[in-house]
Amino acid sequence: MKTDAFALRHIGTGEKDLNHMLKTIGVDSVDQLIYETIPTDIRLKNELNLEKPMTEYEYLNHIQELGKKNKVFKSYIGLGYHPAIVPAVIQRNVFENPGWYTAYTPYQAEIAQGRLEAILNYQTTVIELTGMEIANASLLDEGTAAAEAMTLLFDVRTRDQKKNNVSKFFVSEEILPQTLSVLQTRSTPLNIELVVGNHETFDFSSDFFGAILQYPGKFGQVHDYTAFIAKATENEIKVAVAADILSLAKLTPPGEMGASVVVGTSQRFGIPMGYGGPHAAFFATKDEYKRSMPGRIIGVSIDVNGNRALRMALGTREQHIKREKATSNICTAQVLLAVMAGMYAVYHGPKGLKYIANKVHNSANTAVEALNKIGVYQTNTSYFDTINVKADAAKVKAIAEKNEVNFFYIDADTISISFNETTSISDINQIVAIFAEAKEKTFEPITELVETTVISENLIRKSTFLQHDVFNNNHSESQLMRYIKKLERKDLSLNHSMISLGSCTMKLNAAAEMLPLSMANWNNLHPFAPLDQVEGYLTMLKKLEHQLNVVTGFSGTTLQPNSGAQGEYAGLMTIRAYHLSRGDKHRTVCLIPSSAHGTNPASAAMAGMDIIVTKTTPEGNIDVEDLREKAILHSANLAALMVTYPSTHGVFESSIIEITNLIHENGGLVYMDGANMNAQVGLTNPATIGADVCHLNLHKTFAIPHGGGGPGVGPICVNDKLVPFLPTNPIVKVGGEQAITAISAAPYGSALVCLISYGYICMLGAEGLTNATKHAILNANYMKARLEAHYPILYSGEMGRAAHEMILDCRAFEDNGIKVTDIAKRLMDYGFHAPTVSFPVAGTLMIEPTESEDLAELDRFCDAMIAIRKEISASSKDDTQNILKNAPHTLSMVTSDEWVFPYTREAAAFPLEYIAENKFWPTVRRVDEAYGDRNLVCSCAPIEAYM
Repeated sequence: MKTDAFALRHIGTGEKDLNHMLKTIGVDSVDQLIYETIPTDIRLKNELNLEKPMTEYEYLNHIQELGKKNKVFKSYIGLGYHPAIVPAVIQRNVFENPGWYTAYTPYQAEIAQGRLEAILNYQTTVIELTGMEIANASLLDEGTAAAEAMTLLFDVRTRDQKKNNVSKFFVSEEILPQTLSVLQTRSTPLNIELVVGNHETFDFSSDFFGAILQYPGKFGQVHDYTAFIAKATENEIKVAVAADILSLAKLTPPGEMGASVVVGTSQRFGIPMGYGGPHAAFFATKDEYKRSMPGRIIGVSIDVNGNRALRMALGTREQHIKREKATSNICTAQVLLAVMAGMYAVYHGPKGLKYIANKVHNSANTAVEALNKIGVYQTNTSYFDTINVKADAAKVKAIAEKNEVNFFYIDADTISISFNETTSISDINQIVAIFAEAKEKTFEPITELVETTVISENLIRKSTFLQHDVFNNNHSESQLMRYIKKLERKDLSLNHSMISLGSCTMKLNAAAEMLPLSMANWNNLHPFAPLDQVEGYLTMLKKLEHQLNVVTGFSGTTLQPNSGAQGEYAGLMTIRAYHLSRGDKHRTVCLIPSSAHGTNPASAAMAGMDIIVTKTTPEGNIDVEDLREKAILHSANLAALMVTYPSTHGVFESSIIEITNLIHENGGLVYMDGANMNAQVGLTNPATIGADVCHLNLHKTFAIPHGGGGPGVGPICVNDKLVPFLPTNPIVKVGGEQAITAISAAPYGSALVCLISYGYICMLGAEGLTNATKHAILNANYMKARLEAHYPILYSGEMGRAAHEMILDCRAFEDNGIKVTDIAKRLMDYGFHAPTVSFPVAGTLMIEPTESEDLAELDRFCDAMIAIRKEISASSKDDTQNILKNAPHTLSMVTSDEWVFPYTREAAAFPLEYIAENKFWPTVRRVDEAYGDRNLVCSCAPIEAYM
């Protein structure tokens, strides 16, 4: 036993289990199983060309040494990113806690009540600070949130505006540069015309449907937008405001000025800068726009007993229902970061947030006063935290960098300085000393902050916020620690049991991969820091790009997309740019199989493509003849095919090369959705099957934790044709020579969590990665062999094998009065999260065990499913009080004095022997979904207040 081999720790099934598993499956070896699963013509001939694997100890030493190449200067750059203090109680109990970071998206609300409450706190914080009516559970970053605001306002145009094709969108010249770049990317394919200008001279013409303003402006100026918004509203122009969340504890909120949408980032609320992410963006709007809102909303509902229960609300907005009619392709949130930001608000409360905001503002005022005394003057007439000073930028920069300080240099004689929560009096003295040296003057060090303001009275916030008990009762560390733990105990995560979600790959997130995220020389860098200060990051990111190129067989990678949906969009936008570069602007048709993920058609619609849906066969494969017919029919205008491989049904289709050749012969390119890459790594790859671009879910195949629904990273890998079009950034040049504008705000997206995937690949190496894939396929086929006598398996390959996942067909059980939802809820009583419910086929369960689970855990899950199958057989349509219909069973239900059910308490709560040893109790009974949608409440106000 090689105790230092990381693969031994990552792959759950060991050598001692192998013979039993192979015998159960009915093969002699793993290689035979792979032969029967993956078509021979797409198998890789050679091992992946990667460096030999490191041990965990070697990797941690390596990453610490690499981290020393990053220079962590004091950052006053601003532009939407600020050093923040991560409260240690939140760092230890949320950020570094697998109970929080390994949870899945809260689709099964009864075992996610803790996470749901934490997100509800976040939504409440956003609603009350912005002065809006409704907020979602977070978006990806400020730039993409602003783009979502633009598309929402485009969607909710008046009937006349739609009829007259009103398509101009005003963008204030005060907008953050990276936000402008993302707006440019998103507006172009939708034929929205951006007009950038000064809001004070805007003419409010009827050609405009919307506008976006920055509050405070990119270099700190605070404007009163009340009159602008009022006049815009008169002219049926709806206004979005990108706001600094910390400033809203001091400044009048945009909602009180009449804004229709308010967006921004919550990074300042206790989240490390992380060289650009991940951070939870916020999105708040008016209640009347809730049906057009992107992302997820957490709502208050009740369970079957009438008790308060939380759940994800407004499910009909999901892309798998709207598909090509969706106005957003976002299917995720930055949940872990939203939880942290919400806990920051809980910990500090309204008085604490005001104190922090005042301290930041007073730091700026104190610096201004001291700088004035040495003849350095600032130009903003009103500001919150950012000042612009006039000085010789080159001279100041040389002195500042010698003192390990970063400012933002606007031009040759204008310097922007953004103060933040971490700024101390000694920091202010250091700043003044830098300018004093540049001016060759002496100054008298300051000893205390001046308490004054330059903000006009009408812009000082008068309204209260965060009056709910949760924000006023958890200010000691003991209180917050216990509150976090109370919520954690309500949630089932990977530290309880396997989460076998098909298409979601809930694998081990190894501690060694996670540790570097807490290291200051990785998590405390500004994304626009000078490149010579981030050599460690650039080395790591370039090496990760190379590793992903090797894995996919492609030539180039961008890490910028910060979710899988963003990766889909980025891939299609590079295809679009390729066709445009060849003068083929007419190539806009995108073929998408009917079995595709719902985000596929949504992404294609956002990329301005015309979607043609192709058929699937009764066996679940792409109907090649239908595809051929449509590819030929649309050959003059064919842009792309979007294909998931192995298929959404968990099968390696043998016709894949024929399919990709067909697209190429008709002038299109092939986009491969990388959702199922966990079945490919080391055995085949997107280049081999004939794809031109793929996105990868680093939060699936490459071990970034799901974090309760985010963070995710969705890089795209491309072939030579598409490398020139990889996206750039307006401040830090990245991407190709003919780069498209930005996909997300930071040059490398969520750079901090890329460390996880980098570590995963470094420690597994070529052999470990390949073995991980083999064991993912092994585990899936072992479970298939155990379950197929009890449940129909919907699809399998030509030799009867599954890929890394399989679909159990539960539709026939409706004859017994049992729906697939009942099975999902009953699994909670057995201590398991349900597999993927009703995707890609209604009434089914899609199971993916991953390679990380050991044989005992696989057997526990199979035993649970087999026991449930017996319960199904004992059920009937007439019996509405059976054990499945009443699931899940809570502790209060099982221990109540009254028991009126026709089965025992033991059968309800402890149906198998293993459960007693480690019982997980759902904290609410089945949630009433319809009630929650009829009575939408998405903040902490007690439900009685809305009845």
